Amino acid sequence: MQRWWNRSRGAQEHGREHGGPSCPSVARRTLGVLGVMWVCELVSLSGASSNSHTLAHAADLTVPAAAAVERFDFAPQRLQGWHTVEGQWAIEEVQGKRVLVQRAVENTFNVIVAPSAPYTDVDISVRFQPLSGQEDASGGIVFRFAEGHYYVVRANALENNFRLYYYDRGRHQLATATVEPPTLGQWHTLRVVAVGEHIQASLNGVLLLDYRDARYRSGQVGLWTKTDSITAFDDFIVRGVHAGN
Repeated sequence: MQRWWNRSRGAQEHGREHGGPSCPSVARRTLGVLGVMWVCELVSLSGASSNSHTLAHAADLTVPAAAAVERFDFAPQRLQGWHTVEGQWAIEEVQGKRVLVQRAVENTFNVIVAPSAPYTDVDISVRFQPLSGQEDASGGIVFRFAEGHYYVVRANALENNFRLYYYDRGRHQLATATVEPPTLGQWHTLRVVAVGEHIQASLNGVLLLDYRDARYRSGQVGLWTKTDSITAFDDFIVRGVHAGN
């Protein structure tokens, strides 16, 4: 014991003589760092738990029961009234049914806007099937589109995330959730409900995003893909309150 004590004192004196930290100060710093790491971990876990709890218990948003309903199927040969902002959108037969397919592979984003008046509060759903893509294999719902800016909720078969963005001369992320990537070649369902500044989004019937943003209050609705995504869409249903009503 005496020998250990002498070595310890010698180390402390050596540290003081050469301007270095003594053993007790190093120990205190180490314990301090460990304490901070432990507290940060607790805060992180607490925040994740709180997020999950909030989302799991979030009340489902609804638009008025008397809101108008528009259903877009793609049985006709032509996309009458639709406005292509970017992309190569056409009606094709996929698995024995006529659907809307986006095939451009060189644009940053591909957007098409439905022939409907602008909405304020709106409930939108669509089935989408990612067919192929090397860089991206996504499908999304555009809402509150006006003068080139909009919100979009999208899922991507090549990534394990589900995200809400706003677009204004560039894409900006607002919210994200970790998900099992939607499978290529299979149909999946996207849904967005926006009431005032409150936005909720679901993938395959599971509520994943609950967010508030007051940036855009009204606009048209549409569909979206990114880069080389070749994606099919069907059963596009919109229920909402038209702006000015």
